[in-house]
Amino acid sequence: MEVTLLSYTEDPQRAVATAARLCYAPIGAAELKEKMSDGQVAKVLEAIMKSGHYSALEHASFSFAIDGVSRALTHQLVRHRIASFNQQSQRYVAHVGDPDVVTPPAIVADADRRKVFDNALQEAYRAYAALLEAGCEPEDARYVLPNACVSKIVATMNIRELLHFFSVRCCRRAQWEIQELGTRMLGLVEPIAPYIFMDAGAPCRRGPCGEGKMTCGNPFEKVARP
Repeated sequence: MEVTLLSYTEDPQRAVATAARLCYAPIGAAELKEKMSDGQVAKVLEAIMKSGHYSALEHASFSFAIDGVSRALTHQLVRHRIASFNQQSQRYVAHVGDPDVVTPPAIVADADRRKVFDNALQEAYRAYAALLEAGCEPEDARYVLPNACVSKIVATMNIRELLHFFSVRCCRRAQWEIQELGTRMLGLVEPIAPYIFMDAGAPCRRGPCGEGKMTCGNPFEKVARP
């Protein structure tokens, strides 16, 4: 898996604070953005995050290039509807040569499981190649391809949706591959907007677990911050 931060709103914390402060200011947003001190920005952000008035967080966004992930992951990812996605097409990009797949660690670690998994993949890719050879279009031949197929996708989310994404996908109960993706994405954005993302992630990073009897039983261990 490779996750790259392609682009993001310039000075996202100031952009968010400007949008929030405009509601109570007699001057315009452009002037506010220039005139607010770093201390004032921090104060506005504190008020936003403590009050839960998150609409201002929608004025800053981040775009990620996500490569080397499975179709099983991207099917989960695109369920986050308040986001924008562009994914490598299986209609126009044919899968030729050796299978390029993501193999779950639980299968890699067990020889019997791995044998079953590899045999199934080989059969699927043989069928796919045979269909192409018979003149079938990739958009139809792809129906035999597995969820393990490697894919690429670009995802853009505003900060409000990112916080929700991290809350559900960084949790230890999330599926292993998208949990890794969420953790990597959080690692990329936290240094850029440290106040906003300092407690982002699974809910246990902020307080009690909300999973009830489904809890993993291993609460997040907070690291002291300077």
